[in-house]
Amino acid sequence: MAASLLRSVFVAGVLVSLPIGVSLAEKQYGPGVTDTEIKIGQTMPYSGPVSLNSPTGKAMTAYFKKINDEGGVNGRRVNLISLDDGYSPPRTMEQTRRLVEDEGVLIIFGSLGTPTNLATRRYLNGRGVPQLFITTGVTKFGDPKSYPWTMGFMPNFATEAAAYAAYLLQHRPDAKVGVLYQNDDYGKDLVNGLKTALGDKAARMIVAESTYEVTDPTVDQQIITLKSSGADVLMNFSTPKAGAQAVRKVYEIDWHPLHFLASPANSISTTLKPVGLEKAVGLLSATSSKDPSDPQWASDPGVQSYLAFMKRYYPEADPADPNALRGYEEAMALVEVLKRCGDDLTRENVMRQATSLSAVQLPTLLPGITVNTSATNYFPISRVQLERFDGSRWARISQ
Repeated sequence: MAASLLRSVFVAGVLVSLPIGVSLAEKQYGPGVTDTEIKIGQTMPYSGPVSLNSPTGKAMTAYFKKINDEGGVNGRRVNLISLDDGYSPPRTMEQTRRLVEDEGVLIIFGSLGTPTNLATRRYLNGRGVPQLFITTGVTKFGDPKSYPWTMGFMPNFATEAAAYAAYLLQHRPDAKVGVLYQNDDYGKDLVNGLKTALGDKAARMIVAESTYEVTDPTVDQQIITLKSSGADVLMNFSTPKAGAQAVRKVYEIDWHPLHFLASPANSISTTLKPVGLEKAVGLLSATSSKDPSDPQWASDPGVQSYLAFMKRYYPEADPADPNALRGYEEAMALVEVLKRCGDDLTRENVMRQATSLSAVQLPTLLPGITVNTSATNYFPISRVQLERFDGSRWARISQ
């Protein structure tokens, strides 16, 4: 090769020649990144009052094991450090500081819970640490102007509540609605979304509201109170433990409202089976994902891949548990972001890539639902579809 077509550069003290037009792109690394590893962190409620949601974190850990077995992301293994916070905000703060300051993670990813993520949001934004694809749908986590380093992943709860409201306005415009909700930002977000979507009819339609604390032993009295209000529709805005208790109590007192169960509590395996599936027939909920137990998806390539993954990497879990499926989808979305980062694995570039996703198709999302973000849109999934429990599975319904 002619000398005019060569460029000489020093690499590790050795003179080498490259063809003209080929350059050595400078690698840009943030904390936790090397040529062989990307270290990320999260907190999960592996213990405590919402530990039934913990399959989300376990599925994420399993998915990164799969990715690493396949060679990692651009040749780097993903090291997820997943710590238990017991769904306690002070413990979340403690564990998050450990991840950032002691472990030196690149980002906080997928941490589950509304009060727990709120507890660390200011700290992470103050240090410029991405709080990315966190597992909550509260609308507060879609505020790029005030908190540019924080982004959720789930459809926001206002969107979910609006879907319930639209169904009522079309099919039960004269409904008397009783609302059970968790007394925190999660429950309040759903209630506010419902009232906003019902508009000027909210005051007439909502006849009673009853709250519970996440640490309360039961919600039996709340259900009795709501029945006595004369409500013929129940909005059950709870997490799995309280959701299951409410379903059981409604059945025990022979109340027959049109019963909506919020998506974070709608797992068949963790919420409905312990109660008895026959007690849950007719429940309505919302989803953005294919139900792996639904026969209509039996030959769907995305669902087949998910089931194969669960069988190999997380066999002890129920693959139909939406908590596990949610973790799978969030981890898949993060891998897409990390791939797009290439060798620029700085915190700033992670957020640039995470906020420029356009029509990204995750194979387990329902047809027509894609992941979309921008510098002003921090809600990656913006659509849901209603579903009804038929005694064995959730079946999609038209509104």
